[in-house]
Amino acid sequence: MRLLTRLPAVLCALYLLAGPVLAQEDEYLEPVVEEAAKINESAAQSQQKINRMTDQIDSKLQQFKVLNKEIDGLEVYNRQLRKQIANQEQEMADLNASIDEVSVIERQITPLMMRMIEGLAQFIELDMPFLPEERARRLADLQNLMDRADVAPSEKFRRVMEAYQVEMDYGRTIEAYSGLHTVDGQERDVDFLRIGRTALIYQTRDASKQGVWNKQTRQWEELPADYRTQVTKGLRMAKKQLAPDLLMMPVALTD
Repeated sequence: MRLLTRLPAVLCALYLLAGPVLAQEDEYLEPVVEEAAKINESAAQSQQKINRMTDQIDSKLQQFKVLNKEIDGLEVYNRQLRKQIANQEQEMADLNASIDEVSVIERQITPLMMRMIEGLAQFIELDMPFLPEERARRLADLQNLMDRADVAPSEKFRRVMEAYQVEMDYGRTIEAYSGLHTVDGQERDVDFLRIGRTALIYQTRDASKQGVWNKQTRQWEELPADYRTQVTKGLRMAKKQLAPDLLMMPVALTD
């Protein structure tokens, strides 16, 4: 019983002795705990910064990858453009060479066209005298065209060739047209019949007289009345009033 009575007293004494010690330890631990809390808070903030920096790095890395792909695409595009530019430069060089050649051809083709027009004028003068006004007007237009600076040489050449083509077509067509002609000393309305360049014949409107151009003598000669029906028939055929048929014409009078 005496031992049990003394035990609580000892415990009380130990508690009383430990109280100041624990209080002193609390004074030392509080700053440590506070500092640890600050460190933890700072670490949490640092971790947030690290997370933000990681997100930014990931974003920048993604942008870098995208830019790299764009750069690769641009390099391919630039290589293609360089090829196209090289081709265009070659085309420009070829075009400049062609322009130089055209200038040379221009200087050569103008005298050629002048000679062609002179030759055409001589040919018309020596040919049968059909459509004299129309042919003279076409020839005069060509001569005036050659003096114009606002017309390209290509257009001039086209017009000259077109005139030659018209003259060529006369040789393989049949044609009837009206005009004035001197018959027995009087100017009368007549119908002309051109059969290619084989025969050029006229007939008065009343079909009372008809004549033919003689290429050897270069004069008009009167045809006998026997040819009246054939000439009338030929005129109707040329005017598309009669189907094509055989004609008996004085071709022997031409060469």
